[in-house]
Amino acid sequence: MDKNLIPEALEDFIYDEAGDRPKFLEHYEDKLSNQEFIERYALAGRVGLVCGASLIDQVIQTATGKVSRTQRKGDWSHAWVFQGRRRDGHHWIVESDLDAGLKHQRLGVQENRVTKFFDPVECPRLAILDFGLTAEQVEVVLSECLELVANQATYSLMEILGTALALQTGRSRNRRNLLAKKSSMYCSGLVQHVFAKAGVDLIPNVHSSLGTPEELSRSPLIRQAYWLRRAVPWR
Repeated sequence: MDKNLIPEALEDFIYDEAGDRPKFLEHYEDKLSNQEFIERYALAGRVGLVCGASLIDQVIQTATGKVSRTQRKGDWSHAWVFQGRRRDGHHWIVESDLDAGLKHQRLGVQENRVTKFFDPVECPRLAILDFGLTAEQVEVVLSECLELVANQATYSLMEILGTALALQTGRSRNRRNLLAKKSSMYCSGLVQHVFAKAGVDLIPNVHSSLGTPEELSRSPLIRQAYWLRRAVPWR
């Protein structure tokens, strides 16, 4: 099935593209708004992915196309962990991101409302991944997320460069990123790190400082995946 085709309605099926990806139950949506999609499928301990429209998002998608035998570009440019709904009624997430506002800048692991991904122009495609964690594993993942927030772990542009170089050269990625810095990580590295604390290796044989959002979407440990697909003009 062509992944770029947008289904007319929700479809459930087992994905198996010529053995290129592991089998797991997938749910496709194309008519929901971003907010409706997230409200329907977000749960604490699940992982979110976005195909962003910014220039840096497109650069990441191009670089991560190297992980697929069939795609020129990767599908995903950013990843985060859902914390669940709080007393304010909003779903909150933990992510490692660059947040440059008018009054302040946050460069690293941070908590945010998931409302930042509601804009369909800036975020035309979304995914939510369920890895079938136990309640105890969810607690470990979320506790480790908060530990990183409290310790102000920084965002790692150097690790992104090191990952891009490793993908281009084909260098083994089962060891630490050559450009890694202490207490520093980018988005998918955060996700890998906190899941590893719960005993879950999301991307086997790839160090957390060298993984990508694209590889999270292809993890052999996914139990269910929820995709919000729309046509993307730059693909």
